[in-house]
Formats: sequence, C-alpha cells, structure tokens
Amino acid sequence: MGCMFSHLAAKFAFFPPSPATYGVKKREDGKLTAVSTTAAPPSMAIPSPDDDNSFDVLMIDTKLGNQIVAFYLRNPYARLTLLYSHGNAADLGQLYDLFVQLKVNLRVNLMGYDYSGYGASTGKPSESNTYADIEAVYECLQTQYGVSQEDLILYGQSVGSGPTLHLAAKLPRLRGVVLHSAILSGLRVLCHVKFTFCFDIYKNINKIRKVKCPVLVIHGTEDDVVNWLHGDGLWKMAKDPYEPLWIKGGGHCNLELYPDYIRHLCKFIQEMENVTTEIRLKKIRQTLRLHKRSSSASSATSSTCCKIKRWRPKCPKCSIPKCGTCCWRPKCPECLRPSCGNCCWRPKCPKCSCPKCSGPCCCCITCFQWRWCGGGEHSSGMNGKQGNS
Repeated sequence: MGCMFSHLAAKFAFFPPSPATYGVKKREDGKLTAVSTTAAPPSMAIPSPDDDNSFDVLMIDTKLGNQIVAFYLRNPYARLTLLYSHGNAADLGQLYDLFVQLKVNLRVNLMGYDYSGYGASTGKPSESNTYADIEAVYECLQTQYGVSQEDLILYGQSVGSGPTLHLAAKLPRLRGVVLHSAILSGLRVLCHVKFTFCFDIYKNINKIRKVKCPVLVIHGTEDDVVNWLHGDGLWKMAKDPYEPLWIKGGGHCNLELYPDYIRHLCKFIQEMENVTTEIRLKKIRQTLRLHKRSSSASSATSSTCCKIKRWRPKCPKCSIPKCGTCCWRPKCPECLRPSCGNCCWRPKCPKCSCPKCSGPCCCCITCFQWRWCGGGEHSSGMNGKQGNS
C-alpha cells in the first residue's frame, strides 16, 4: 500500500518537459556538447565548448544505473561552488541562462544537473533516483574538480529541496544551503496534514534538523503551488537559520525576477565566503558547550524518582525530591522497606513497636502476640482484635 501511494505521489511531483529542450552530442575529440532543440534567442542558446571554455557538459553514472547530464560553469574569480537542484517542470536547456547570471553575479562556480528522466538523462524520475543523482554529482565535483564540502553551497528549488536536504544532512562541514520555494514534504503540498506518513516523499521536515550549516530560505508570499508556510516552517526548524527572504507578491516560478532575490543571494554568498575556519570552529565549540549544558540538565532531571518534576521537599539523605527508596514514607526498622504492609503501615507504639497499641503493654516479637500489663492475652497477628482482660 505504501509503495502504491509513493508511486502516486511521484506522479504529482515530477513533470519533466516533453520533449526535452536540449540534446547531447559527442564530438570527434570525445567532448560532449549540448544542442538546443527549441527555437531559443541567441542570448539564451547553449554554447559549444569551442565558444566557451568555461562550460563543460558531463554525463555522470549513478549508483542506480542511470546516466544523468550535468552542466559545469566556471568563474575564474570564484571561491565557492554552487550545486543547483532545479524544480519539477524544467530541464537544463531552460535553466542555462539563469546559470550564467548566477555564475557572474554571485561569483561562484556552478554545477547544475538533470534528474533521471529529465532532459537527456536516462531512467525515470523518482525520489530514490534524485537522491542517487545528487550523490553522483557531488562525487564528480570531488574527484573531477577538487571541490570539498567546505567550499560547497547546495541550492534546492521546489522539488529540488528534497535531494538538497538529503545530501546536506550527510555533510557536516558544508558551507551553506539555499532553499528556494522549498517543501516540507510531498504530501503536505497536496493536503494540510500534521503527521508524516510512511508513504510520503521528500520528508524535508525531518531532514532539516540534521543540517549543521547556515540555511537561507527564499519564498514568495503569494506562492499558490507551495504555500509560504512551507518555507517558514523549514526556516524555524533549521539549526543555523540565516536571515530569510520573503518576497512580497512573489509566486512559485518568478522569484528570480525580483531585485531582492539576487541582492539577498549576493549578501549570503559574501558572508559565506568570509566564514573562515576559525569562525566555524568557534561555532562548533559554542554548539558543544550548549550540548554539554543541556546534557547535564537532562542528567539532573533523570536523577529524580519521576520524569515529571513535582514540588516536594527534598530528601535530607539523598537530596532527591520524592525519593521512593528512603524518604517518601517512614522506613520500617525491621525490614527497611518504605510502607511495609506487615509491620509499619500504621504509627508504632514508642515502647513496644506494636501498631495500633492503645495502652501500656508488652509484646512478644517472635509470635506477634500482644499482652496487657494486667496479664490479659490478645489474639495474635496484625489484624487480631483485643480480647477482654
């Protein structure tokens, strides 16, 4: 049943452009080139490697057996690399012009890729495939371009927030994360639910808590596809939230047209560039101190008898409130048990240590027979009644 719902949710989540807006060809020298299959203006046309040496077209193998297409754009002045995961209804051919603008304005190297089943990538789109796709692209950045996680910023738009947070949760030294019109989960986009079901897809609401780097959230207030509350919820749950950007009047697919979009992104990138190793270590130390304080506080509460704190006087012996071992009731001097039902559940006689003693008496401890001083014998046992003297 869960697989059926997951398959149904995937149908609502993925809308690859059909036909693809570009194709990939191999030249005689073995290099790959991307060719537009639509009538695009010259300014938006994908260049060939002869025209632009800072642009690479890659075919990357994933662990699930698919081959995905990736575009890598170099900036000679870049200090950081941006790994871009796009939305559910676009491919690389439509995004190339945006990639160029981000590369220039943000002064970063940029790697964009198509999910399995998108563009010229093989396979079918699914949640598990997108996770394998972004892991393969990250491995390519490491091995082929020498990019470490300390110099990497992950960018996820809409559905792309799913693979972005999947990878971010696994990289503790990541430089930063950008969530653009992100989702709390796939099912929460379709209906307002308060619980996470097993058949839900892209459970970002659980993964955002595992991200240790700064998180920038960008969302339009008039987004009619993914409600603004998704972005607000992710921002509030982030461990290291950066100043968010709520674009007033912005929708789901037009935030790049607002001047505040690129301005706020530039500010975020510049601050991430200035985050030195010393500053990062300082943040880690502060986090460790807070963790120690919280753990010590939790250990102090765990030493009480109950997890629920109650206002009760402390035990003078063990300093634990409402200690069930030694101080919540008087101890039996014979068996050392609190509230012993055999000998101490009622007040004792200060002379003979017998319960319910109404006068001067003597007591046989061995047989528990009570005798009056006048010689009268009473019935034995705790519940025995007094006889006539």
